Amino acid sequence: MKSITEAQQLDAVLASHPAVLVLYGGRTCGVCQAIKPRLEAMLAEAFTGMAARYVDCQAGAAALCAQQRVFSLPVVQLWFEGQLFEEFVRVFSIGDVRRAIQRPYAALFDQA
Repeated sequence: MKSITEAQQLDAVLASHPAVLVLYGGRTCGVCQAIKPRLEAMLAEAFTGMAARYVDCQAGAAALCAQQRVFSLPVVQLWFEGQLFEEFVRVFSIGDVRRAIQRPYAALFDQA
């Protein structure tokens, strides 16, 4: 999962990829660090066309987090064709994220 720190980087990835998962976390957030590899594994297994980015709100990306109205961690945003489709905040499961991705991903990438 590539890291981004600025709004321009987020805009660029949203413009260049039809499907994007953004994880907002922090280096001292244990839950954030625990779900990051699980999200990466899920994308590698089932959603290979989806780009993944990580924003560390406790490091150099605080301004981007504030701009995106991320004030608690972790947050997962799902973007399809440049539009925010779903957002998960604090309490969610990897299964919740997987279920939210399945239908729009299948429609976008013409999967059965």
